[in-house]
Amino acid sequence: MAAISYKIACIGDWQSVMGFRALGLDTYPVTSPDEARETIARLAKEDCAVIYLTEQLAAKLGDVVARYKDGLKPAVILIPGREGSLGIGRSDIQRSIERAVGADIL
Repeated sequence: MAAISYKIACIGDWQSVMGFRALGLDTYPVTSPDEARETIARLAKEDCAVIYLTEQLAAKLGDVVARYKDGLKPAVILIPGREGSLGIGRSDIQRSIERAVGADIL
């Protein structure tokens, strides 16, 4: 039986995601929230295990982030974009830790 290989993708504006290509991630530069929404839906149907999404896009795609929040695949991880952090990613991680541990350890 062959092992399944999963993709790791990064979605955001060109300047924010292209550095991740050097790390071996599949990069998807997008120019609008609608384009990001379509890309996420396509990747979710494919063998993509992790999607890194810029916070700037996530702020405009709350329904999409919520849809995949508790699922196993793909894990949608929010990262700061070139404009800097909005604090959304850190808040999401903190809430996840609180749910898992039962206390705020950060």
